[in-house]
Amino acid sequence: MFKKVLIANRGEIARRVARTCRRLGIATVAVYSDADADGPHVRECDEAVRVGPAQVKESYLNAAAIIEAARSTGAEAIHPGYGLLSEKSSFARAVREAGLVFIGPAPEALDAFGDKMRARHVALSAGVPPVPGVDEPIPTDDVARAKAEAARVGYPIVVKAVGGGGGIGMQVVKDEAGIERALKSCSDRGAQAFGDPRVYLERYVQSPRHIEVQVFCDAHGNAVALGERECSVQRRHQKILEESPSPLFVGEEGDRARKLLFDRALAVVTKAHYVNAGTVEFIVDAQNPSEPYFLEVNARLQVEHPVTEMCTGIDLVEVQLRVAAGEPLPDYVRNAQRRGASIEVRLYAEEPRKGFLPRPGPVDELAWPQAGDDLRVEAGVEQGSKVTPYYDPMIAKIVSYGGDRDQAIARLDRALSELKIGPVITNRDFLRDVLSSQRFRAGDYDTLFAEALAKQPV
Repeated sequence: MFKKVLIANRGEIARRVARTCRRLGIATVAVYSDADADGPHVRECDEAVRVGPAQVKESYLNAAAIIEAARSTGAEAIHPGYGLLSEKSSFARAVREAGLVFIGPAPEALDAFGDKMRARHVALSAGVPPVPGVDEPIPTDDVARAKAEAARVGYPIVVKAVGGGGGIGMQVVKDEAGIERALKSCSDRGAQAFGDPRVYLERYVQSPRHIEVQVFCDAHGNAVALGERECSVQRRHQKILEESPSPLFVGEEGDRARKLLFDRALAVVTKAHYVNAGTVEFIVDAQNPSEPYFLEVNARLQVEHPVTEMCTGIDLVEVQLRVAAGEPLPDYVRNAQRRGASIEVRLYAEEPRKGFLPRPGPVDELAWPQAGDDLRVEAGVEQGSKVTPYYDPMIAKIVSYGGDRDQAIARLDRALSELKIGPVITNRDFLRDVLSSQRFRAGDYDTLFAEALAKQPV
């Protein structure tokens, strides 16, 4: 096992990784920007190194500075967390070339899944159907071709940035009139956010359910699916609530659909010789849950990994460390049993009733609900912190567990009612609206549900 790990991230995920390292007796190194000099993750690690000013491109995306920080402190490995550099194959390759261990999949796997077109071809070669669409990028100046392909695929369609993620560079187009504008908009956004202007087209699935499978693979030929997570409560194609198991799969028919989902997820990652933690994402038509379409692979730990941990009792970060150190998947992972239900909500500094407008601000008052075996609070701030405009406005993740879904909902709603935070504006009350809505309680919701709920009069 490693003696010292550098955590190339910030906020709650840096604290989360550090917590597991501390339990395992592994020393930790934090990196920080000027905006995070007093951040909790800096104090909670054994050492900390400044990597640049507040702007993310000059600090947390400064690969050279991060690798130098690892070298100068004697860290043997780098854990990238999620987002930022976690899926950059160039970073993973540079880490390897520096003689360090990247705690995640190999650069070759990141190459395969970091590009939506390559990922689509991996799925096809594994015999797993992707969402109907095109198999090559569409030139943004070839509007006629885009219109012809859209007509073939069938409206409504989604224009997507090839290098995209988190809903960035993605637009739904209902008819031919919107094609040209969407091509340019998504291309520009992809170039800005990912350095890749290429776009492609997929069919927009009606009544879409966004369901993902947590997978884990080692370098010894073992691969396991640790359950699914329903991620359909979204705004701007970004998740704000996740739960496991999905309420879509009910009874014997649901069990068969779930098994198919797991089999397809494992087929995709084993085809790419994947190693470490990953998430295979699918779009499922709520009217036909027995036919999941491959969407993408998130080749890293996910924001919502705690719901899988709550239902399996497995520390996924520990398994990441062990697999990265060359160990096989432990028996308790390969033979994992899932129990109960877990739900996670993302507490954001934003106003849902005003189009989910981000609202950075001070956190002068803060009292978290009491955490325990049935409730986790993964926070990136503390009393006296500020939610700055430089980074994603997520404040914390609050995760509940129950013997069944109703109990998990009740515990999470109670926890949100006990939360006290201000004067920063948050989505806390909206999250409670989601939990109390009839559609959510019935498990009858899709990716359009949250935005529609936010538009309803209070």
